[in-house]
Amino acid sequence: MWVKMLEINIIDAFSDNYIYLIRNEEKNITSVVDPGESTPVIKFLNTRGWNLDEIINTHHHHDHIGGNTELLEIYKSKLIAPIYDKTRISNIDISVSDNDIINIAGTKTRVIHTPGHTLGHVCFYMENENCLFSGDTLFFLGCGRVFEGTMEQMWSSLMKLRSLPNETLVYCGHEYTSSNAKFAKHIDPDNQFLEEAIIEINNKRRGGLPTIPFELGKEKIINPFLRADDQNFIDNFSLKTSNSSETFRTLRLKKDNF
Repeated sequence: MWVKMLEINIIDAFSDNYIYLIRNEEKNITSVVDPGESTPVIKFLNTRGWNLDEIINTHHHHDHIGGNTELLEIYKSKLIAPIYDKTRISNIDISVSDNDIINIAGTKTRVIHTPGHTLGHVCFYMENENCLFSGDTLFFLGCGRVFEGTMEQMWSSLMKLRSLPNETLVYCGHEYTSSNAKFAKHIDPDNQFLEEAIIEINNKRRGGLPTIPFELGKEKIINPFLRADDQNFIDNFSLKTSNSSETFRTLRLKKDNF
């Protein structure tokens, strides 16, 4: 029988960031993913009496690494971050790159390089836990803005994540879901599965609950940014583009101006 080993706690930061505190009770290891600020992490650790063993960064943006310095000073944690950001993230102890297999919170984790939002962005996939920490590459019903990479890179990165098993639970960097849902509904108004997801999303938000994590299998049929090679979707959307990366570009630019 498969049993989850990890406890994943969602910590709010800033106006819409999520920080993830991962606890492996059996191995007495605690890790944090993308601590944009330190105060809420310290407060949570104090309530549980935990030390912080590892800090994990998906990319170099300040709202994902801003708490690193204080947490490192207090807890003497190990910092795991993308090798591609070695000049932009300080004090890295373990640099990781595409397809590396590492341990996070005592659990085997695969590193997936997902350039697009930033050139150095990586995601962390724990197969045995059926979970993915997607940073700002994949959001519920959305994807990250393309700041440093190309649209082609971002589409390729999303296809990497889309190839993961349907049962994967995705933990992303922001609570953008309500906004993303409005665009998805606008672009794909007849998707019944999307309608059902939006009802559930609205109920959660009304109750003050996060919409995270979300199931990748469902996302594959309701997130427009994962469907740029879906001919039925393209036809319904009346897109006149030559290939899937061009379709993705059109979608992303429409969302940028939505």
